[in-house]
Amino acid sequence: MSLRQVREVEELEAALSPWWEGGIAFVPTMGNLHAGHLALVARARELAPRVVVSIFVNPLQFGPGEDYQRYPRTLEADRAKLAEAGVDLLFAPPVEVMYPRPLEEISRIHVPRLSEILCGAHRPGHFDGVATVVARLFNLVRPAHAVFGEKDYQQLLIIRRMVADLAIPVTIHGVPTVREADGLAMSSRNQYLDPEERARAPVLYRTLKHTTEALRAGRRDYPELEREATQALLQAGFRAVDYFAILDAEDLTPPRPGRPLAVLAAAHLGKARLIDNLWVAPTQNL
Repeated sequence: MSLRQVREVEELEAALSPWWEGGIAFVPTMGNLHAGHLALVARARELAPRVVVSIFVNPLQFGPGEDYQRYPRTLEADRAKLAEAGVDLLFAPPVEVMYPRPLEEISRIHVPRLSEILCGAHRPGHFDGVATVVARLFNLVRPAHAVFGEKDYQQLLIIRRMVADLAIPVTIHGVPTVREADGLAMSSRNQYLDPEERARAPVLYRTLKHTTEALRAGRRDYPELEREATQALLQAGFRAVDYFAILDAEDLTPPRPGRPLAVLAAAHLGKARLIDNLWVAPTQNL
């Protein structure tokens, strides 16, 4: 199946205008696609008659010293995967199309509190860059639906909050994390791991799982559970743990009785920063 690819805003509008009335499902990505991305595409195909994917490595969401320059760019391989997956159009703009003015002059969107905790505390400005690029893409593509992975759970909540607060007419859908056979959440950054690090990496998922099992068994000493998990990761060879947190799954506030919990973690292993999360459904005493 052939896949149309466009780079310019004018091309994009010309291609999409006949589809707007029927509805578009949109999957924004930074490329280097894997099975997790393709699960998002599969969900998008269930939601609308037309599916649009974007590939754009967004400089606004990378901080100084982060991996913007070395982030893997595999456009031709990505295009082949998207064609096979039945995508209708690929939008792959250069930076000067997405941001016609110098980056320091671009307006930015800030989602208070949610953008400032967890990953936001360790990557200042990251989620402003995410919210800004997603809002611009929504305005260009005008989808009825947009699909995001639940691995980036904080990001998903931020986008939902932004859409609600700014009355952007798009329905946001989350898709469960796709994992390798040993539990490691699929991520483009997993390729930064050397073979020894790759063998250790599933400890992150196992530690999350151990914590959720403890919560289901009745433990409520959240700070101690977080401390134990952090120590387990460091002892397993992770060089730093940005956070291991147990929070309300709906708004990332402290746990409250009768509410679902999210157990979230970000940890460094070699050159890779890995993130993951698991949920615990509410029970009467949780």
